[in-house]
Amino acid sequence: MSELILWNKMKNAVIECHSVDEIKQLRDKAEAYRYALKQAKESPGVIRKAEEIKLRAERRAGELLKETVKHGGDRKSKKIKSSSQATNLKNMGITPDQSSRWQKIANIPEEKFENYLEVEKELSTSGAIRVARQIERQEKIEEIKKSNPQQVEGIYQVIYADPPWKYNDQQNTEKLGGAEKHYPTMSIEDLCELNIGEIADKNSILFLWTTSPLLEDTFLVINAWGFNYKSSFVWDKVKHNMGHYNSVRHEFLLICTRGSYTPQNIKLFDSVQSIEKTNKHSEKPEEFREIINTLYPYSNKIELFGRKKVDGWDVWGNQV
Repeated sequence: MSELILWNKMKNAVIECHSVDEIKQLRDKAEAYRYALKQAKESPGVIRKAEEIKLRAERRAGELLKETVKHGGDRKSKKIKSSSQATNLKNMGITPDQSSRWQKIANIPEEKFENYLEVEKELSTSGAIRVARQIERQEKIEEIKKSNPQQVEGIYQVIYADPPWKYNDQQNTEKLGGAEKHYPTMSIEDLCELNIGEIADKNSILFLWTTSPLLEDTFLVINAWGFNYKSSFVWDKVKHNMGHYNSVRHEFLLICTRGSYTPQNIKLFDSVQSIEKTNKHSEKPEEFREIINTLYPYSNKIELFGRKKVDGWDVWGNQV
């Protein structure tokens, strides 16, 4: 009975807390209590309760941290704000990684968070982060599906895709102009979960744009969509782009098939196409669409993540 009173008291303290510093202390107290219970080989149910309080405190800390970030200054003061926030976190004994993780947990809707606490056998911060990422991923997928829902009901023999790849580096800055500045990006996991196999005919072809840094991971997407890699085009962009290991001036258009789908028009195009890039971020030359139209004049075609409507093509994307 005394334990139940203790858990309820700590749970209410978490709810009523309005200070990041205080909630951090509550979180650390719950973590220390959980560790002591584990060392004392207490029952899993008791240890689980301590983990639950810790998670509730982390979620509340995330909510308070989000509010702190939200009420910052103007754009010019972002660097100063960032430095100040980092100092404040350090003073409270919170690392940037903890701040990020707790804010992710705070993004979980209350009903789903409570369901996780009730259903999951073993509770952990990492487990809650997985739930947050699953929700975030599904929201992105639903957003894209809503953009053009009528187009995803057909069956297509030709699929042309230029995914909004997410890059895990530090080049998404104002100076370098990364993808995040121009459109919402999707992780490899996000892309793999798209049910492209449902709109692809049993005999069909996929033309998929990718870049050197993502080349290996791209095959996870190809396989998840139910295709097998066959060949590729190289787009020589003539102009150079900043790269980590070299000056990059090319992208790949991978050719992948499901079943057997050889060209309807026997014409061999050069695998390297030298076409100077435009100044518009991520824009691909129309010459590649013309190549596809030439090779497959009689197929039902769709462009995924497209930005405009084109005669003879269905299009699916949130920028149309």
